[in-house]
Amino acid sequence: MTHLRVSPTPGADAPPSDRATLSIRNPWTGAVVGEVPCATRSEVVAAIDAATAAAPAAAALPSHARAALLGRIADGVERDREALVELLVAESGKPRRIAASEVDRTVFVFRQASEEATRIGGEVLPMDLAPHGEGRLALTRRFPMAPIAAITPFNFPLLLAAHKLAPAIACGATVVLKPPPQDPLSTLKLAEILAEAGVPDGMVAVVPCTTEDAAPLLDDPRIRMISFTGSAQVGWMIRSRARHARVALELGGNAAVIIGPDADLEHAVARCVQGGYAYAGQSCISTQRILVHAARHAEFVERFTEGVAGLRCGDPADPATDVGPLIDEASAVRAIGRIEEAVAAGARVATGGRREGAMVLPTVLLDTTSAMRVNCEEVFAPVTTVRAFGTLEEALGIVNDSAFGLQMGLFTNDLRWVMTAFERADVGAVVVNDVAGFRVDHLPYGGVKQSGLGREGVRSAIEGMTELRMLMLG
Repeated sequence: MTHLRVSPTPGADAPPSDRATLSIRNPWTGAVVGEVPCATRSEVVAAIDAATAAAPAAAALPSHARAALLGRIADGVERDREALVELLVAESGKPRRIAASEVDRTVFVFRQASEEATRIGGEVLPMDLAPHGEGRLALTRRFPMAPIAAITPFNFPLLLAAHKLAPAIACGATVVLKPPPQDPLSTLKLAEILAEAGVPDGMVAVVPCTTEDAAPLLDDPRIRMISFTGSAQVGWMIRSRARHARVALELGGNAAVIIGPDADLEHAVARCVQGGYAYAGQSCISTQRILVHAARHAEFVERFTEGVAGLRCGDPADPATDVGPLIDEASAVRAIGRIEEAVAAGARVATGGRREGAMVLPTVLLDTTSAMRVNCEEVFAPVTTVRAFGTLEEALGIVNDSAFGLQMGLFTNDLRWVMTAFERADVGAVVVNDVAGFRVDHLPYGGVKQSGLGREGVRSAIEGMTELRMLMLG
C-alpha cells in the first residue's frame, strides 16, 4: 500500500487479470492514450485507513515544512510542464494553449498554497463582555479535518486536483482523491510529482476507481470532509448521502453575460468569443447566455457571429486550433440534441449547429426563450444564446431566472449598473468588463443555488478544510 497510488497494486480480492481497467482515448483521434488499472473497493478503504493513520503526523507538520513541500511540488510541475501539456492535449482533447494555461495555473495554485501554509492563524478574543468572563482570555486556532475525500471532473483534471490537494497539504490534512475516469493520466502524473517532492506516507492517495468502488469515500464515517467538483445531480446526491461529513460542492452553471448600452463592443465581442468557446465550452463558467441591450443587439450579433464563425476547429495538438472536440462523441450527440430541440421550439441558428464526430461546430442561437434547455440548463458545449433586453432590471431578472448561480459577466462603465448587479444578481461573483469565466485562482470561487456550497481558492478552501477550535484561559 503506497501513500501515492499511481497505479493500484494487486489486492488479495482482485487478481491482476480480474481488475477493472480504464482505457483512456484521445477524443480527437480515438487512439488509446493509456490504460489505467482501477483500485478495488478494498484498496480505497486501505487508502482511507492510511490517511486516517497519517492524520496526526500530517497535522503536526510545522508550517515551514508544509510551505517548503508545496514549493517543491510547484517546482516539479514547472519542470514537467511540457510533459503535462502533452498529456492534457492527448487525454482530454484540450487545445494546446489552453492546456499550457492549465499547467501554469496549477503551478500558481501550489505556490499560493505554499504562502498560505505560513498564514494560518487565529484570534485573541476578549471574554469580559460578560461579568463572569472577567480576567479570562480566549484564543482560536484552525485544525485540519482529516481525512478528506476529493473527487474531480474531466474538464480540468490537473488544475482541479491542485485545488483539492494544495490547500489540504497547506493545512496539514490527509486526502484521498478520485480522479476523473475520462482523463486521469495528468492527475496520476501529478501524484508522481508529489511523491518525488516528499509528501509523507499516507498524506495523499490518488485512487482511480469505478463509481461503485468509490463508495467508501462517501460512506466511511472516518471521512471528515468531502470536496466534490462535478455535476449538480451527483453533487446533491453526495450531500444527501454523506450526512457524517462536511461537504463542499463546486457544481454546474449556465453563466450569463450582460452587455450594457455603453459597453466597449469590440472588447465585449472578443471576450465573449473566447469565453463561450474555449475548451469547447466545457467549463461550468463558460459563457452560455449573452444578454445585449436592445440598442446594441443587432451590431453585437453581427460582429459576434462573425467572430465565432471564424474560430478554427480541429486537432487540439495544432497550436492554431481554437476549438477541439468534446470529451467524447456521446457528449457531442447530447449537445446537438439540445440545439435541435431549441430550433424546433423557434430558435434560429446564426452559425454552427452541426457536429462531426465528437466535434460540435461553434454555435450561436438567436430567438431563444428562458424555458429552452439551452438557457435553463447547462449545455457544456460550444453553444451560446444571444438575446436582447431593454432595462438592467429585465436583464438581471433573466440572469436570476435560473436554477444556477455561479458567476456572471457585465460589460459597462456605469457604476450604477455595476453596484446594482452586485447587489441583485444571485450569483457567487460578478465580473465587470469581462466574461463569467474570468478567474484568478487564489480568489474565493463558488456559487449559490444549484451551483454548489462553499468556496475554493486556496485560502477559502483551507477555511473549509479546517475546524475552528477555541481555548479559554482563566
